[in-house]
Amino acid sequence: MQDKILSMVGMATKAGKTQSGEFLAEAAVKERKAKLVIVATDASDNTKKLFHDKCSFYHVPIFEYATKDELGKWAGKASRATIAIIDSGFAGRIKELFCEQTSN
Repeated sequence: MQDKILSMVGMATKAGKTQSGEFLAEAAVKERKAKLVIVATDASDNTKKLFHDKCSFYHVPIFEYATKDELGKWAGKASRATIAIIDSGFAGRIKELFCEQTSN
């Protein structure tokens, strides 16, 4: 089964609507460009805490999803612990898919 959330991350990346990696994702949150942040489930506790705190402060939705390798693959990069979605449309659709998946 194809993962629809990761597929959307891939499409957003191809459209230039993501910032991946801790430094760029954090900058997107601070600059209020991030509409959604995805943190890998196997990211370090420090990374998870940092992004949960930043996203809470800046009122950005955040999800823990997939592994670093999976996020990196769909972002077209090496493994990535964090990805910021900087487009409202992509972020909204990913949130919908995440809610559908967690309610099943």
